[in-house]
Amino acid sequence: MPLQGFPVSRLPNWTDTDARVLAAPALGAAFVEYLLDIRPGGGTRYAADGRVETFVYLLSGSAELTMEHGTPQRLSEGAFTFVPHTHGYALRAIDATSALLLRKAYELASGVEPPAPLVGQQSEVVAEVYQGNPHARLQTLLPDDVRFDLAMNIFTFEPGHSLPVVETHVMEHGLYFLQGKGVYYLDDEWMEVEAGDFIWMGPYVPQSFYATGPVASRYIYYKNVNRDIPL
Repeated sequence: MPLQGFPVSRLPNWTDTDARVLAAPALGAAFVEYLLDIRPGGGTRYAADGRVETFVYLLSGSAELTMEHGTPQRLSEGAFTFVPHTHGYALRAIDATSALLLRKAYELASGVEPPAPLVGQQSEVVAEVYQGNPHARLQTLLPDDVRFDLAMNIFTFEPGHSLPVVETHVMEHGLYFLQGKGVYYLDDEWMEVEAGDFIWMGPYVPQSFYATGPVASRYIYYKNVNRDIPL
C-alpha cells in the first residue's frame, strides 16, 4: 500500500499531529499502526489503561519522551521506545517529527511477568548476519524474551540479496519500508515496493523478499510472538 493512498486524519489524544492509519482491525489486523507527522510542540499524553501497550519508532526529527514517574529523555531519528500496558507516557516533538506508532492489547500469560519500559537507538543495535548471509542483516529492537508478546525488527538487504525461503507462519506483520526498493512475494504474487510503502501480512500468507535498486533495502516490521494460540 503506497503512502499516497492514506488520507490524513486527526487523533483526539494528539495535538498538532497528522495521522495516517496504516493498519487496523478493520483490515483484519489484531493491532493498529499509525504514521504520525508531528509539528514542533505537538504530541500526546497517555495514561496507562492496564490493557494496551505501545511501540514508537522515530523516522525523522526529535522529540522528548517522559515515561510515567520518569524523567524526560530526548529521542532522535532512529530512536524507539516500548511502553507497557502498565505505564503512561508523554511525547512532545522538539522539531518537525515523523514517527511510527504501534498499539496492541497485551496478551497475558500465566506465570509471566509483564515487560518493563524500554528506550533504545537503532544505530546501537547490533545487525546480526542472517542465516549465514553477510549481505542480509537483522536488528532485533526488543529483547527476545517471553515477557514480550511482540517483536519489532529491522531487516537490511544489500541489492541482489533476499530472504532464503518463502515463509508461511501464524504471525501477522505490519511492515514499513524505510529505504531502497525491491520485490515482495505475497500470496502467490510478486509486488514492487519502495521507501514509504506499507505492507500488512495476515497469518499464513506466503511471503518473501528480494532487494533490487542501487542502495540497500531496509524495512521495520512487527510480529506477534511468545504466546499460546487461543482456542
